[in-house]
Amino acid sequence: MPNIANATRMELTRLKNQLATTRKGHRLLKDKQDEMMRQFLKLVEQYKVLRTLVEDKWLDALDKYDSAKAFHYESELREKFLVPATTLELEYKKESVMSVTVPKIEIKETIKPQITYSFHGTHPILDDIVLNLASNLNKFIELAAMDKRVRILIREIEKTKRRVNAIEHILIPEIMEDIKVVRMKINEAELSNTIRIMKSKDLILKKQLDSQK
Repeated sequence: MPNIANATRMELTRLKNQLATTRKGHRLLKDKQDEMMRQFLKLVEQYKVLRTLVEDKWLDALDKYDSAKAFHYESELREKFLVPATTLELEYKKESVMSVTVPKIEIKETIKPQITYSFHGTHPILDDIVLNLASNLNKFIELAAMDKRVRILIREIEKTKRRVNAIEHILIPEIMEDIKVVRMKINEAELSNTIRIMKSKDLILKKQLDSQK
């Protein structure tokens, strides 16, 4: 609520300018929200496809690992998996999506997967597990990075949505109400001033008539 003492034409102009600026900011913020949502939905579709692929590979490896327990003690399995079957050279970057910083991981170099344990006394099913996971390691990393991007965008979309709603349903109505009050006070002041002028004229006219008698 504006100060009644500031109910002037200048204050009214200031409030109108503030309303115009706020509406412009609301429109830009809403456009940002819509664009983030568009890119988010596009990313989610890619995420679903990649997640399904990774889950299938992972579940297949788990099934084969359970089968391998019929031929090896679990301690033997852990020992055989101690040495990595492949290595990756990664480069961590950041990129901006509608002014939101999200992670980006690039795989620069991949060492061809190879069996690192002795074939002697080892069931062939272990080879399938190792080569399966090693060959798809880049997909696991890509999914992890994409999952982080999705979470960051969800958080930012929610934050932007709250700001858009606050401007639309609280700030703009408050400014409009202030404009209404100031305009009403200006009209009241102008009406009072008009009445005062009219009374002054009537008084002057009465004095002039009295003086002519």
